[in-house]
Order: sequence, then C-alpha cells, then structure tokens
Amino acid sequence: MEYKDYYKTLGVDRKASPAEIKKVYRRLARELHPDKNPGDKTAEARFKEVNEAHEVLGDTKKRQQYDMLGSNWDQVSRGGAGGAGSAGNPFGGDPFGPGSPFAGYGGAAQGGNVRYEFRGAGVQDFSDFFRTFFGAEAAEAAAAPAPRPGGTRRPGNPLDDLFSRRRSDASSKAGAPSSGRGSAEPSVRNKGTRRGEDAEVDVDLTLEEAFHGSMRLVQVGEKRLEVKVPAGVETGSKIRLSGKAGSGKEAGDLYLVTKILPHATFTRTGADLTRELPVTLGEALLGGEVEVDTLSGRVLLKIPAGTQSGQAFRLTGKGMPRLKGEGSGDLYARIKVILPPPLEGKQKQAAEDFLRYVIQPNPRTKG
Repeated sequence: MEYKDYYKTLGVDRKASPAEIKKVYRRLARELHPDKNPGDKTAEARFKEVNEAHEVLGDTKKRQQYDMLGSNWDQVSRGGAGGAGSAGNPFGGDPFGPGSPFAGYGGAAQGGNVRYEFRGAGVQDFSDFFRTFFGAEAAEAAAAPAPRPGGTRRPGNPLDDLFSRRRSDASSKAGAPSSGRGSAEPSVRNKGTRRGEDAEVDVDLTLEEAFHGSMRLVQVGEKRLEVKVPAGVETGSKIRLSGKAGSGKEAGDLYLVTKILPHATFTRTGADLTRELPVTLGEALLGGEVEVDTLSGRVLLKIPAGTQSGQAFRLTGKGMPRLKGEGSGDLYARIKVILPPPLEGKQKQAAEDFLRYVIQPNPRTKG
C-alpha cells in the first residue's frame, strides 16, 4: 500500500501545532465538502483524503505513532507488503508468525477475526516500539527471547505476563472495525465474535462533520465498509449496519456510536447552538449590523442601540440539522461588548464630556 504523507495532504509543516492543523483542516473540509461540489469526483476524493489525514494528525497519540514509525507504517500494519523479510516487516508477512517476537500472542488464531494494526517502519528499536504501543512496562521486556509458537510459556520470559494480561483486551477487538485512518481505531465493544452477537464501535466527529454529514471507513475482519454518517447526529447516536458484525447469514449487527468533539466557538444543546459574539462599544451603544459566522455560512445580525453585554439574539434555523424530523435548530448569539483600549489626551476628555450627558443608574444598586 502506497505511503500517504498526511502532512502533505493537509499542506502543513511537520512541526505544525494542533491548532494550525485544526484550522487548515476546517478550511479544506469546507472547501471540498460534497455539498459544495456536487458531482465533482476529484473534490470528493480529496475530501476523503483530508478527513483521513486529520483523523491521524488531529489525534496527539496517533500523530506521535505516525511520526515515530515512519513511512512504512502501512506495510507493518498489514503484515509487510513485501512479504517475508521485507523492509516493512523484517519477521515475514505475519507479525505474530514464527520467528517474530510476537509469535504465539494474539493473531488470527487467537480470536477468529481479531486484527492488530501495527503501522510503522522496520522495527529497529523494540524498546521504543513497545513503549509506544504497550507502555513503559514493556520496554524492558522487549528484548526477551521469543515465546514458542502457539503461545506456550517460556520460563523466565517477562513478555508472557505482559501479553497474558493484554490478551483478553486483544481478543475483545474481534472483528475490530477501523476508520481506515489509524491503528486499531475506532475501538469495538461487545465483540461480535459469536454467532448473532452485535458489536459497537465508537466514532469521533467534529461539529462540522455532524452538521454536514460525513463518511467513515470501518474495517470488520477482512471487509472494509464505507459508512455514511448522516447530518444531525449527536453524542450517543447509533448508526446500525445490519448483519455486519461478522460474516455469514447469522452475523449480528454493527452499531456506530457517535461522539461529537468539543468546538472552540459553538456549544451544542440538542439541535440548538450557542456562540459568543464580540461587538464594539459603538455597535452596542448605537446599534448596527454585525456579521455572524455560522456552520452554514456568514449572516448579518441587526442589533438595536443600547444592546447589553450578555444579551442573546436568536438566529432561527441556523443551528444543527435535526436527525429525526425536519428542519434545523436555532443559533443563539450571545453579545460580549469589547471596550476600547485605555484612552489618553483628547480621547479621554471626549469620553468624560460624553459621560456627563449620559444618565445611568448605579447597576450595583437593587430596586
């Protein structure tokens, strides 16, 4: 599989801060969204690439793994594109097969369609590799002799205890769906390994993705599913994929459980949104039209003279689409009056003259 340079996809420097990556992603997502480019296959493909890149670079842990494990991470995750002895996997096609340091632990034989995805370059430094995926407790165990094929214990091997504690976690990933954008992500609950058993997978979405709708790649065993996430989902919404939690006619259902990530500007309550709207002292005193950014574009809000800080104005239909039912919620713009910088000279004198003509009761006095 061809290596994908996610930094190049987003057009950011490798030292870009999380805030810079987020800002670029939002801009590209708006520009390339299918709703703005109907029928444009190039834009649609680019939109998917941008989402895939942000899924990795927008997550601190995934980004660290991606940066450390290098350009062949897809080869290692899929058992080595070059086969046994390839640069991607120096232990052969199966990272859990004979001759590998992981022989006998996990792998397909342990849990039906359990899938481990180790995405990285050739594993030159096992201490760093183990620290990344299993934590500091595995660093010293990394150099221990490999266990015998089949998972039998080898006396004195500290990896046995490590993997025995983690095997139950690994087997719980049976049929583990993946977004196609990270290692073993999203995580699966309820397994779905037994016949007819359902499974759940967590899917993180930005507020913009929840507003416009989105696509996700989910890997179940050997199958990769492209799932459409409808507009209007909220944290806890479930998307049902009938018969996709396994294989065969009696396979259970797969449920995608959505989680909406916090947003820097908007706060969500059901289908309604709230945002802070800064205005100048002049705009608050004299009134006027103020531009307001919404998730569907920029609108003009007319505020009356004498508007107070903290006062909220409702923009009807500018909230989130309703997942069930028609229409959208409302957006509430809460005013925040921004005072000018400290006044000097004639500015201060003018302000004092003005205040002599203004009759304003003491706001700290009740009644």
